[in-house]
Amino acid sequence: MAHLMSTSCSIKISSSYRPCGQPLNQDRTVLPNSFTIKTSKSPFKRLVSKGQRAGRSCLVLATAAPVSKIVSANPRSGSDRSPNDSSKPQRVMVIGGDGYCGWATALHLSNKGYKVAIVDSLVRRLFDHQLGLDSLTPISSIHNRLRCWKAITGKTIELYIGDICDFEFLSETFNSFEPDVVVHFGEQRSAPYSMIDRSRAVFTQKNNVIGTLNVLFAIKEFREECHLVKLGTMGEYGTPNIDIEEGYITISHNGRTDTLPYPKQASSFYHLSKVHDSNNIAFTCKAWGIRATDLNQGVVYGVKTDETSMHEQLCNRLDYDGVFGTALNRFCVQAAVGHPLTVYGKGGQTRGYLDIRDTVQCVELAIANPAKPGEFRVFNQFTEQFSVNELAALVTKAGQKLGLDVQTISVPNPRVEAEEHYYNAKHTKLIELGLKPHLLSDSLLDSLLNFAIEFKDRVDTKQIMPSVSWKKIGVKPQTVPAN
Repeated sequence: MAHLMSTSCSIKISSSYRPCGQPLNQDRTVLPNSFTIKTSKSPFKRLVSKGQRAGRSCLVLATAAPVSKIVSANPRSGSDRSPNDSSKPQRVMVIGGDGYCGWATALHLSNKGYKVAIVDSLVRRLFDHQLGLDSLTPISSIHNRLRCWKAITGKTIELYIGDICDFEFLSETFNSFEPDVVVHFGEQRSAPYSMIDRSRAVFTQKNNVIGTLNVLFAIKEFREECHLVKLGTMGEYGTPNIDIEEGYITISHNGRTDTLPYPKQASSFYHLSKVHDSNNIAFTCKAWGIRATDLNQGVVYGVKTDETSMHEQLCNRLDYDGVFGTALNRFCVQAAVGHPLTVYGKGGQTRGYLDIRDTVQCVELAIANPAKPGEFRVFNQFTEQFSVNELAALVTKAGQKLGLDVQTISVPNPRVEAEEHYYNAKHTKLIELGLKPHLLSDSLLDSLLNFAIEFKDRVDTKQIMPSVSWKKIGVKPQTVPAN
């Protein structure tokens, strides 16, 4: 592929600028920052930020100067191992590193001594603008986030802004950063968003499936020893009336036995995109010898990790609306503002859940214990199972201890799903690798509720009730008006 012609400029931030409100180095001055911006002429087929022109791909490399070599802070993490040079820290590309799970993971890995780069189109921020939504927590721009991280820790996280569905951009990014590991969060992650209308359903599948295909081809073409750690979802399995195994199931049929991929029963266009991803990854492992780990993650809750708690500009997003908000986070925000907890239907829907601190821990474990060439591993990534009714009861109890009058209502279920069912999913492989779970405790619920109370003035109560119906999805574009 021909090298992209580019122009670059540097923007120096004065050393008197204090992005994190406190100095970093021993002489109590703030390290200066610089950003190098390279704009290529390859087509960028999707608008990713307000005011950006369509038809141009923007490759932004964001670094803080001076750049110093990062050494492993924790040899146990495996950050000192690389397929090419065991003396250097592994280079980890976090696709979707500006998002909820990706941001926390990028900071965690950087803090552990990995050389980290974030690749993101910033389209998740655009979704909020399009739908009139906002994070409960105020979140800084990605550039200010990275400046703050550099000022506090002295560690640099590189930034590449662009769309991985644009293979030319992705190729340039791979050749520039040369990752040993790709952690792939960079997908449209909301089932309700994929069910708003035809255009969002098509976008979800195109963005997710083609983006992942491009990553697979980039690994094959440029970094064939690279380990792909891909975020999947427990929703791929559905709610079968048998135990859910970790990726594979051994079946005896008519006198013969085989171990096969566990059957998939996706429940939205989003979940279907994840199934397609899993099949494509499994095929390329078999055909090309790619090494991959598929992390079928449950529902994530919480907002704080050790790293995001270091400064307010590192704060993670927390979604509470009916499109992007997850159950426990939504319930805590509803309790904080005096809105009844919204249980969909009968409330017997049972899923696997995990603390966001365990998300970052699981990714680190997968990196430190890589798949073998040609191996497609599947780990079920969650720590506990709860029904929606059980979550509502836990939040009610915790809220009452804080003096909150927490009520619960049943609302018509906007989804097409079983509301009472058997659910028993296995999740032992990450425990065997050393996962130490943060289980849902009274103290954790208390912390999450207090966090929601702190920011309750930012809550738009019109966004709480579900507004997307699985059965009413149609061709006509929808704006998802506030209730």
